[in-house]
Amino acid sequence: MSQHFNTTLLSELTQAPGVSGYEEGIRQLVLKHLEGLTDSVEVDNIGNVYATKKADLPNAPTLLVEAHIDEIGYVVSHIEDKGFLRFHTLGGFDPKTFTAQRVLVHGRKTLQGVMGSRAIHSMREDERGKAPKNEDFFIDLGLPKEEVVKYVSVGNPITRMGELIEIGNCVSSRSLDNRVSVFIILEALKKLRKCPYNLVATFTVQEEVGLRGAMVAAHRIDPDFSICLDVTIANDTPNGGSGADRVSELGGGAAIKILDGGVICDPRMVDFLRSTADRNSINHQNDLLVLRAQTTTHMLQLMGKKSSIAGGISIPTRYLHQTVETAHKEDITACIELLTAAIETIDKFHWER
Repeated sequence: MSQHFNTTLLSELTQAPGVSGYEEGIRQLVLKHLEGLTDSVEVDNIGNVYATKKADLPNAPTLLVEAHIDEIGYVVSHIEDKGFLRFHTLGGFDPKTFTAQRVLVHGRKTLQGVMGSRAIHSMREDERGKAPKNEDFFIDLGLPKEEVVKYVSVGNPITRMGELIEIGNCVSSRSLDNRVSVFIILEALKKLRKCPYNLVATFTVQEEVGLRGAMVAAHRIDPDFSICLDVTIANDTPNGGSGADRVSELGGGAAIKILDGGVICDPRMVDFLRSTADRNSINHQNDLLVLRAQTTTHMLQLMGKKSSIAGGISIPTRYLHQTVETAHKEDITACIELLTAAIETIDKFHWER
């Protein structure tokens, strides 16, 4: 299996810059890899990418398959007198993950920097056990202010550094959320042999700050069916929970979404994805994300003019929103196989209520 896994492409996708609202780097890479895979490609005003593949039959329904391309990151909010940068977060962060982090500031010139904070040696005893806050950190570029301002302005985006590595049967990298889903859609498009419904592979923006691009996409495409590709929590670690608290686990296969904090998936779509996985001997598991976390499945279901029969294929991932997000290569491959089979056989399921 591993010899067919395109680690080079996944690495390229994870390393492309594209924090929420500043997705141009990853968007251009997606457009490059879409060449020749669909009948047409468009970009809308907010920056979503729509790659359309026409159905084999006329007057067919429309299936929207979606993954968000943005990543969590930061934006420069202030330049201090000595050249240190203050920042605003874009997306959900646990401030303790800032410690010892390396970053790239994308200004007129891309500069490497480090997240700085007070050393433990200079903290009072009562300060050492307290959880850090965003404002405790700053970015050090190693340059005086007169050099910094030549290249950096307030409003420049900042991405985290963290190359993709292979560890055991897994891949670990920054921004697997959600570049691994972009990877899955691209690989599925390469494998497609038939397309019974009109397919719109959609790559949306600004998910990490409010599911914004997906809202626009669902309204624009108004699909009959929709499948969201996104990561889900793999809490199969020693401190992650068990039994009823378990969301998903690495090596358990593609996770078929049942619900999350924003959506109850259409039971017909859940049944379709399960039966498709069973019929094709694709390893799969459930995804019940009962926490407050939401995915764009929410918007795909609600924001079309007639709503859509919506569901999701989720990729179990450990250490979400850290620079060491980790997923199992066999789970990723299972997601590619399930998405491909779902697109090719969606017309064979009895969708009537």
